[in-house]
Amino acid sequence: MPNGARALMSTLVNAGVEVCFTNPGTSEMHFVAALDSAPGMRAVLCLFEGVATGAADGYARMTGKPAATLLHLGCGLGNGLANLHNARKGKVPIVNIVGDHATHHVPFDAQLQSDIETVARNVSPTFVRTSRSTAELCRDAVDAVKAARGLPGKVATLILPADVSWGEGGVPEPPPQIPPPEPADDATVNAIASVIGSGRSAALLLGGGALGEDALLAAARVAAANGIKVFAETFPTRMERGAGLPPVERIAYLAELASVQVADIEELILVDAKAPVSFFAYPGKKSLLVPDGCKLHTLSTPEQDAAGSLEKLARALGADQATPKLAPQARPGRPRGKKLTAEKVCKAVGHLLPDNAILIDEAISSGLMLPRFTAGAPRHDLITLTGGAIGQGLPNAIGAAIACPDRPVLALIGDGTAMYTIQSLWTLARESLDVTCIIFNNASYSVLNIELERVGAEEAGPKARSQLDLNGPILNFARIAEGMGVPATRVSTTEDFLQALESALAKRGPSLIEAMVPPTLSGLKLKLLPHVLGSLDGLPRPIARILKRKIAP
Repeated sequence: MPNGARALMSTLVNAGVEVCFTNPGTSEMHFVAALDSAPGMRAVLCLFEGVATGAADGYARMTGKPAATLLHLGCGLGNGLANLHNARKGKVPIVNIVGDHATHHVPFDAQLQSDIETVARNVSPTFVRTSRSTAELCRDAVDAVKAARGLPGKVATLILPADVSWGEGGVPEPPPQIPPPEPADDATVNAIASVIGSGRSAALLLGGGALGEDALLAAARVAAANGIKVFAETFPTRMERGAGLPPVERIAYLAELASVQVADIEELILVDAKAPVSFFAYPGKKSLLVPDGCKLHTLSTPEQDAAGSLEKLARALGADQATPKLAPQARPGRPRGKKLTAEKVCKAVGHLLPDNAILIDEAISSGLMLPRFTAGAPRHDLITLTGGAIGQGLPNAIGAAIACPDRPVLALIGDGTAMYTIQSLWTLARESLDVTCIIFNNASYSVLNIELERVGAEEAGPKARSQLDLNGPILNFARIAEGMGVPATRVSTTEDFLQALESALAKRGPSLIEAMVPPTLSGLKLKLLPHVLGSLDGLPRPIARILKRKIAP
């Protein structure tokens, strides 16, 4: 009979877990050795735990099934928590394998001893288990996979003591049975149909599993037949978009702009989504962004089949044969002018975006114009920052590229967020992944400068301002990338950026383009923004909507 680690490896592969993103230590050496016993398991080394967890997140978003992570004790799990938080918020399935000291060693409180279960519950609130024996290990693993794969997707954490791993008598288990999700029941569908047919101003708010092609088409048919609006959540886990698919406006990040979008809505219908709330609290402003008097309804919960629920709703409304509005093919023109700006970078991406690309947006403030310039680009998938913990984009690119090796991946990343998981570049090079990284270097935590103006803090002096800029020294991402084996170039003009992007997309493999750009909002624009936002409630709705589209299309 195999030892625990080998039996565990067989069980994971049997259950469809085919990739493990690793950052191992001594306690995990038997698991590492067992990798060679499982041809069906791909092992990807990451130089930081946050890269491993973010890569597993990106992989699962694109495949719909979990990858595994291999992390070293509680400290290693702690280093990976930020991207596990993003995965939890995005309802993404991941199976964490966290090594622990041998059970007989735990009472001696060695240097790396910690309460791993307590650390794990922050991101795995529904499944944390320490396997107590080699005989039980594979049953525990099946339970972990089942917990991760059910709807909604979850982060499941299995803690693997060293002696359970090296112990003899492991028994591989067959894969778990995952029942297919059910759509909303007839009573719920008929009730929502009545709401839409009431004549009151209604809108669908789509999230999670409601942002794939089938769900989008069903929602668009309902909208076309009944004259209602369709919105998407602010930060989709994965959203299919582009020419030939229904265009869906995302709820804005800035609360004041989101309030403009939903100001006239009397009935808001949630489809695998939560009611929109402000990302942070601000003095004197509401947290819940729906207008007073707006009624909230739920068509489908995260546990249910969102696409199936929308298709049932379309049939109930007689809209299943309606013609949905689709985005026309409309690339933006080639950006011009010598000075490179974040807006021109986004325009260039829309101009050159390849067919069937995967677009990862962690550009933060530099990506405000990206939705506008890619709306009519060739069909693509969009991945965004679901939990707000920056440092997700580059690791997501690793996972997405491994999940979809025949699809080009473009990762648009802010300079501040890039530094959180910059070790990702090494794994991109090691695995020869087809990822083009675009780093917006504006030498600033630009979004925090915006927030400083919005929160009503007292006048900031030079010490406060220095905490929000990245000047002195200015980071050089091209050199960092080359030191990790990724070909890179640094550009500061529009034409140089276009040539660099054309070159990167023309060949397979990783590349990095460092775009030297000014902050999107600075100087007088930054000073005026809080006043403009604060005035929106008092403006006529058409003017407020025009301003919203100008600030954040």
